Amino acid sequence: MTEPDVVLVERDGPVATVTLHRPGVRNALSPGLLARLREAMAALDADEGVGAVVLTGADPAFCAGLDLRQLGGGAIDPSAGASADADDGRPSWQPWARLSTPVVGAVNGPAVTGGLELALHCDVLVASERARFADTHARVGILPGWGLTVLLPLAVGRGLARRMSLTGDHLDAAGALRAGLVTEVVPHAELLPAAHRLAATIAGNDRAAVRRLLRSYRDVEAAAVGEGFAVEAATAAEWAARHDPAEVERRRAGLLERGRAQLGRDDPGIRDDSGLRDDPGPGEGGR
Repeated sequence: MTEPDVVLVERDGPVATVTLHRPGVRNALSPGLLARLREAMAALDADEGVGAVVLTGADPAFCAGLDLRQLGGGAIDPSAGASADADDGRPSWQPWARLSTPVVGAVNGPAVTGGLELALHCDVLVASERARFADTHARVGILPGWGLTVLLPLAVGRGLARRMSLTGDHLDAAGALRAGLVTEVVPHAELLPAAHRLAATIAGNDRAAVRRLLRSYRDVEAAAVGEGFAVEAATAAEWAARHDPAEVERRRAGLLERGRAQLGRDDPGIRDDSGLRDDPGPGEGGR
């Protein structure tokens, strides 16, 4: 069952803005949000009048990942729907099916684990100074299945990708810019205007040429990574089949103090990241 209000879509000429809208739970990924996000992305991609899409989250976060309370209680199956493949080898159940329209990610706050994977599926990232990036799969006791082990090293390099995944450490906006994960960091109030300007520039070019060039980039990437997406999907499915969801719930509480110690108790990202606040909330770096 979809939740129509958890994903908002706006149009301004050839630029569409998609906003994850569960701010009270840091835009944690529920089944309804995922279904609505996939529907929205597919509809925009089929619209010839759309030249670029901006993806963002309702403040204070970009996305805190899967709702770990649902996952820990067995309400979410991370491997569900993993049987079909898209034409570039990516499982069709990844955040959205392969798009021909460029996606600009406007990262307004913490992008944790599943939220990081959403960001990695964007074509270009612009970040607010409040942005934070982390992969906490290993800390929670789950494995990625949306291409993180393929896309993160492509974005930041082999060493930093493994460091982020194996430690669960956070990367701030400045570090993400140095690593090449994001292309620009701007003051928070200027994030959406900056992302919209970038999207409008893309949309102003020859539409067919942009789409074909983007497909070329993706085809080259798919050739370079070979069976990487399939290997990750199979590993995630095997792990989920034998892993006790109750272990996720046990580990969930341990994220709070670690995040505080790393980022500092007065950092706004601590309040904004649902894995780091006093009342942990449902979305804490799952997926």
